[in-house]
Amino acid sequence: MSSSQHLISVVIILSTVLGVDGFNGYYNYMITRCRFSSSLSELEYIRSYAFNKAEVIRFNSTVGKFVGYTDLGVHNAEAWNKDSALLAQERAEKDRYCKHNTQNEFNVVLSKKVEPKVRLTLGKTSTGGHPAVLMCSAYNFYPKMIRVTWQRDGQEMTGNVISSEELADGDWYYQTHSHLEFTPKAGEKISCVVEHESLREPLEITWDSSMPEPERNKIAIGAAALVLGLIVTAAGFIYYKTKSRGRILVPSG
Repeated sequence: MSSSQHLISVVIILSTVLGVDGFNGYYNYMITRCRFSSSLSELEYIRSYAFNKAEVIRFNSTVGKFVGYTDLGVHNAEAWNKDSALLAQERAEKDRYCKHNTQNEFNVVLSKKVEPKVRLTLGKTSTGGHPAVLMCSAYNFYPKMIRVTWQRDGQEMTGNVISSEELADGDWYYQTHSHLEFTPKAGEKISCVVEHESLREPLEITWDSSMPEPERNKIAIGAAALVLGLIVTAAGFIYYKTKSRGRILVPSG
C-alpha cells in the first residue's frame, strides 16, 4: 500500500468466535479487515487469528500468504501455505469480499460531507498588560481533515496560536479548537478562517474588537428584549381590534 495515500480501515467483522473455554477464560477469535484508499484505487484484505488478544497468524492479500507470529502460528502458517486450495480461497476474498463491502461503505458513509459549525468566542479579555485570548471552534464536520487559521488585517498569523487535533465525537463527526493570544489594537480586523472539503470556499468569521465582550452582551440582551416587547404589543393590539369588531353598541337613551 502507498504511504502517500490516505488509508481507511473498516472492520467488516468485529469478531467471530471460533472457540470459547468459559471455565478458564480462553478466547480464540478471528478479525477480517478491508483497508483501502479514499479513492478505492488501492485495496487490501487482511484476516487475523488471535488467542487471548494476541495475534497468532495473519493472511494479507498484499503478501499473498499466511504469516505466523508465535511458535504455533509459524507452524500453522507453514502448513496452510502448502494447501494450494486454501491459499486460492483466501486470495480470492479480496475481490469477492472486500470490493463489494468497501464500495457499500464508501457510498453510504465515507463519501458524505458535512459542513462544520464554527463559533468564535473571547476566552480571556486583555487586562493588566496580559494578552486577550480568542477561541475558534469547529463542530460536527465530516470528513476529518480540516484547516483552521487566523488572520489579522488579511495577513495570516502563525505565532501565539495553539490548536487541537481533530477530535472524534464517536458518531462519525469531529471537532477542533484553535486559540489565539493577541493584544487588541484599535481598528484591526482579526478573523478565523476555516477550510474544509464540504465548503465551496473558506469560511471566514471576523471578531469585532471595537467593543468589549460585556458591552456586546448587553446590547444583544437589550435588542432581544426590545423585539419581544414589540411582539407582545402587536399581539395585544390585534386582540383589542378583534374584540372591538364583535361588540354591539346599545343606546343609553
